[in-house]
Amino acid sequence: MSKTIFITGAGTGLGKGTAIGLAKKGHHVIAAVEIISQVTSLREAASDAGVELEVIKLDITSKRDQQLIEDYNYDIFVANAAIGEGGPISEIPVDRVRKVYETNVFSTLENAQIAAKKFVSKKQGKIIFLSSVVGVVGMPYLGAYSSSKHAIEAIAKTMKAELDEFGVQVATINPGPFETGFNDRMFEEKHKWYDENENFTPRESIAEQEKMLDDQYDPQDMIDKMVEVIESDHHAFRTAYPKDVEDMMKEEEKSKWEEKV
Repeated sequence: MSKTIFITGAGTGLGKGTAIGLAKKGHHVIAAVEIISQVTSLREAASDAGVELEVIKLDITSKRDQQLIEDYNYDIFVANAAIGEGGPISEIPVDRVRKVYETNVFSTLENAQIAAKKFVSKKQGKIIFLSSVVGVVGMPYLGAYSSSKHAIEAIAKTMKAELDEFGVQVATINPGPFETGFNDRMFEEKHKWYDENENFTPRESIAEQEKMLDDQYDPQDMIDKMVEVIESDHHAFRTAYPKDVEDMMKEEEKSKWEEKV
């Protein structure tokens, strides 16, 4: 059965691929992109894929743009838009962390609250938060992004419990490291402030963690999984993908009860 699906952050990466993938399955997709130039590029990509998307410009941090979430009618709301920031959490300028939280936590929550109110009034609907493997696993030098996704995990859990009585579903999708360029850009951000001559964290230690960029997954696999979950009537509360990422998350939660300091 065809559904109307609103997805934010559809201008690039997994969001873009998922919007097109859902349209290919016959769904009406309202694909929100951050900047106006992405409207044209996404429409062209959709045309090349042989599908139609309703593409709109929506910066999720803009109160004026957020009104569009209220104006449209949809069955599923996918809170996908996010930004990233790498670097040691013990040294990163907190204003940069605050910017990550403004997008990934506060604005994402504002967006989800608008969708929740609409769904409660209809007594049906589904909100999906794009979390991450680092929403559970705390990886070195990804503390700003990771902690913002930890917050999303808590928001999703509590929102699920609170909206259940209204017939509204809430879930998360937790991708591992996929080669969309997002992770690469996240690590590059630290060069705007990190100086190995002034900061105490050794460059070699950061570089060791950055080796993960050499072993990222094919994004099409994650896109296919996201399409599968988003359009499904029923599925797990948390979808971590691929399987080794799911195993890593489960082991992380278990190990913290046994870890010593």
